[in-house]
Amino acid sequence: MENNFHAFRAYTIQGKEISMDSYKGSVVLVVNTASNCGFTPQFEGLETLYSTYKDKGFVILGFPCNQFGNQEPGDEKSIAEGCVLNYGVTFPMFAKIDVNGEFEHPLYSFMKQSFPGKISWNFTKFLIDSHGTVVYRFPPKTKPEEIEVYIQNLLMSTKK
Repeated sequence: MENNFHAFRAYTIQGKEISMDSYKGSVVLVVNTASNCGFTPQFEGLETLYSTYKDKGFVILGFPCNQFGNQEPGDEKSIAEGCVLNYGVTFPMFAKIDVNGEFEHPLYSFMKQSFPGKISWNFTKFLIDSHGTVVYRFPPKTKPEEIEVYIQNLLMSTKK
């Protein structure tokens, strides 16, 4: 198992393979998302964080997941359209993955090494520093605006 976020790869929602290495030097928030969840309105707060800090070295990566209550049943095209139409999402979205179990994405296996435990629901958030180390895990009920201070602190320490 790799020991750095930047060693992993994933497919974008458009089907293009991306190396997490392309986010080296950035503070990254990874979120497992769903379009039909009680937490789905968090897309709005996530987009606000992204638009506020994207030019300062911050990025959000959304990973749709259908492992919780069949709340992300659509294909990548319908997921992408829903995120943009309903919430104006401009941050990178990735292809639908599993975050637990036999077929869980290796990136999630890695992040759960730092903060053990199954992902309990949609909108679990992992904050990764500019060096690729997972530094925080936030439960689904943590609103994006509650994470802002952690993002600011990491961005300030990145500049030093």
